[in-house]
Formats: sequence, C-alpha cells, structure tokens
Amino acid sequence: MLNRYDHEDAEPLRDSVRAVLPTMAELIEQTRAAGASLVYVNDNHGDWTVGREAMVDWALGGEDPALVEPIAPQRDVPFLVKARHSAFYATQLDYLLRQAEVERVVLVGQVTEQCILYSALDAYVRHFELVVPRDAVAHIDEQLAAAALRMMERNMRADVVDAGAALQVLTG
Repeated sequence: MLNRYDHEDAEPLRDSVRAVLPTMAELIEQTRAAGASLVYVNDNHGDWTVGREAMVDWALGGEDPALVEPIAPQRDVPFLVKARHSAFYATQLDYLLRQAEVERVVLVGQVTEQCILYSALDAYVRHFELVVPRDAVAHIDEQLAAAALRMMERNMRADVVDAGAALQVLTG
C-alpha cells in the first residue's frame, strides 16, 4: 500500500484505493485494538536498502499522500520488503507467521489481480487458511479483480467476505 501512484496505471488504482481506504484503515485499527498479528509486506521498488521510514517517506512524497497516511505502518508492526508480487516470495513472512503460530491470513491491500492473488496462492500452498475482504483490496482492472477473487475462493478455498466478517475472524 505504500505507493507513489506515479506509474502508468496509477489512475484506476488510485480510484479503487480511494473507495476501499476507509475500510482498510478500519481493519488495521481494529486488528491492532484486538491484539491480533498485523504484518506489512511492501514492494521495495528495486531499492534493497529501504526500510519502513524510507518507504513511508517515499510514498508520502508521491502523487497522493492522502492514500498513504491513513494506513502507514506504525513502528511496532513488522515491516517486510518484497521484490515481486507475492508477500511470501523471498521474504521472511512464512517464518514470522509460523513463529507466531498463525494459521489464518487475512489479505488486505493492492493490487487484487496481482499481489493479492499471488500472495493468496502462496499462502494456500503453505497451508494457511485465507480470508480476503473484497471491500479492503484495491484493483487496477475491475474485471480481472473479480476473476481473481473468484479464483481465490474456488481454487485456494479463500473466504472472500466483506470486511465486517473479516474483522470477526481477526477478533473472534
């Protein structure tokens, strides 16, 4: 979610993020309040020296900082960088989740038809239960996002739900 929104397909993504951002922010807040595990995994955009502060500053300096501020990671939340689409590929996420004895992953973020889809597949093959709140994931292409959500539900046994049901999973 830390993005400068200065790329070729940024406009449709920004529109989608605007629509789901309040829900994302609420899920983050409620997850923290419930004491459930919260982990940020973000593209490093080719910079392997970047960490949380640099990524947040980089994103806030972009086209639309209002899309970053409500969901910027706080210092006490694990923050991992990734180079490719999946949050699991070449990151410490699997190890971190296993250490915390996490069995269910709730995926929130962008881009539904790319990073969310590939992260869901990698979570599934690692035997995590999946929840994807459809109103807390942003897309570039609405039709591809809908197809991705159907694939996650059918092929990866993900619970594709509204954020309220995802919140019950997180706090219940």
